[in-house]
Amino acid sequence: MDSTWLVLLSLGLGLAVGAGFVWILHIAARRGDNAAQVVNPAVPDGVDQVLDALESAGVVLDPSNNVIKASPGAHAIGLVWNGALVHPHLVDLVDRVRRTGESITEECELSRGPFGDAGIHLSVRVARLGSRYILLLAEDRTESFRLEAVRRDFVANISHELKTPIGAVSLLAEALDGASDDPEQVRRFALRLSEEAQRLARITQDIIELSRLQAADALGDAAPLSASKVVKAAIDQNRVAAETRNIEIAMRGDKQAQVLGNEALLVTAVHNLISNAIQYSPDDSRIGIGVRNADGVVEIAVTDQGEGIPEEDLDRVFERFFRVDQARSRNTGGTGLGLSIVKHAVQNHGGDVRVWSQPGRGSTFTIRLPEASTVRPPIGDNP
Repeated sequence: MDSTWLVLLSLGLGLAVGAGFVWILHIAARRGDNAAQVVNPAVPDGVDQVLDALESAGVVLDPSNNVIKASPGAHAIGLVWNGALVHPHLVDLVDRVRRTGESITEECELSRGPFGDAGIHLSVRVARLGSRYILLLAEDRTESFRLEAVRRDFVANISHELKTPIGAVSLLAEALDGASDDPEQVRRFALRLSEEAQRLARITQDIIELSRLQAADALGDAAPLSASKVVKAAIDQNRVAAETRNIEIAMRGDKQAQVLGNEALLVTAVHNLISNAIQYSPDDSRIGIGVRNADGVVEIAVTDQGEGIPEEDLDRVFERFFRVDQARSRNTGGTGLGLSIVKHAVQNHGGDVRVWSQPGRGSTFTIRLPEASTVRPPIGDNP
């Protein structure tokens, strides 16, 4: 065969093979694109922007229940992990909507994590999104459920606590009427009636104060305050009660420490701690109050030499109406709301309150507040 024909035949064969190879590459590329679209399906137009703008949880799932888009809120409350819904109950809701085509709205409680009994309450809405996708929206209502439970407990506690003094007032009034011919009995019943009336007034006032602290604008106009000035004002309010029982109140610490907040509320918080320390301290004892500023945290610690608090009660001392010693609290006129008021007042200022105590060795309550970000000298503090 002529060499020219051989060359032309080789060129033709090369072109055929090259064209076939290009065609195979083209088919492979198309199949790869299709596979990529299946693995990473595109979210319908506009859904990305809507989910990114949602404060609540929003999730879009494909036909295999893979999460192809989730809002920041969904990640924040732990609904999505590793491209899938975490909670089997939510998966069941999605499958039900996919089978029936009908939207579902449901209130549900889910576990917050794999450990413990803590849960989250969600209002969930699941619906179809186009022909292939499922949209799940969830509103976290945990806080509203918690507040509702607190409200119910608070109302129940108030009912119980008010029932005792109101019943005592009624009985004493009847006894006073029956003893009208005995001046000594009249004086005794009148004194007890006055004591119960004062106790009722204290409970009512503490309830009002606690309700005010739970309001959104409880702080009012916050201003830089001298921590030592707050402590001195609280000491002055308790000085007579301490002197009556010969209890010394000693204060020391950083006079330059400042906090940002409402002076009346902080004085009330420290006053309640000092008042508690006086009530539960023996006569002729000492109460120490220290003010410390370290690493941007101002600490106000109140230490007494009382009987102390059992370890099993330490986690409950800040609950409303909780009393370590029920009989003694009633005898001293305690309402069981003082430490709860302290906790809420301090939390409203961005701080916390802690307690250390051992039976027979006394107790230390420590208020911790953020240091005020100001370079002005302490307000109204005396050297």
